[in-house]
Amino acid sequence: MSTEASQGREPLLEVTDLVVEYPAKGIGRKPFRALKGVSVDVMPGECVGLVGESGSGKTTLGRAVLGLAPVTDGSVRFKGREIGQLNRRERRSLSDSIQVVFQDPYTSLNPSLTIEQTLTEPLRVKNIPAAEASARVRTLLDQVGLPANAAQRLPREFSGGQRQRIAIARALALEPELIVCDEPVSALDLSTQARVLELFKDIQEATGVAYLFVSHDLAVVRHLSHRVAVMYHGEIVEYGDGDKVTSDPEHPYTQRLLMAAPVADPVRQAQRRADRARMIEAQREADLQAGAA
Repeated sequence: MSTEASQGREPLLEVTDLVVEYPAKGIGRKPFRALKGVSVDVMPGECVGLVGESGSGKTTLGRAVLGLAPVTDGSVRFKGREIGQLNRRERRSLSDSIQVVFQDPYTSLNPSLTIEQTLTEPLRVKNIPAAEASARVRTLLDQVGLPANAAQRLPREFSGGQRQRIAIARALALEPELIVCDEPVSALDLSTQARVLELFKDIQEATGVAYLFVSHDLAVVRHLSHRVAVMYHGEIVEYGDGDKVTSDPEHPYTQRLLMAAPVADPVRQAQRRADRARMIEAQREADLQAGAA
């Protein structure tokens, strides 16, 4: 996807030299540095994909933006305002501007609340009148492709894909400018993934909302992200145009991620698996040499 839409505007979200460090667990151990001076920005209406394997730091970055991970150093700015060190009360003032869709649709919804109760909860916090809130719920359900009668049902009555649509509707309730999407399709089967990703794309085109889209899968972000940042061991190793990074990557780690995506041809798949194994071994040796130095 092109980045033309983002040119000539100020960033909506600007992360600069961000460091996240967790205290040491045990006597004599060093603190764990999850992010090592990461910089990334998201323009209004843009989707930036944040890709990496487990432990790369991608989810930590999303959590730092949401105020759920400690900012040790660096800056997190939203519309020019520093938000990295806000307390919980100050964070509430951002709830109508920054929202989140979590990974697991089975645990992110309160099982005892109807869908209408779930969707009106953020509206009640903002003192929106009941009649207006009820109308807003119907609009949200339609926006994510669910029938109006879904409002009176409980989460257990829905599939995983439908639950994730409800979570997306909840994130949209206050008409945010930015949604942090933390692996929002990884718990879904492939066909459901495709439909939910298309929903994300349609919503962005209709509302202009921006996404910081966290995923371990380059194929997932390929058709959604204007730009892609690839993370490895707490650092961004490749960052650029989404089409370029996901089809012709320059960094060996990004190339390994691309090779990890399955293909239909068994011969090509076997060759990709062998090439990826060689690259992993080469990277392991390089990391060991860097550590020794």
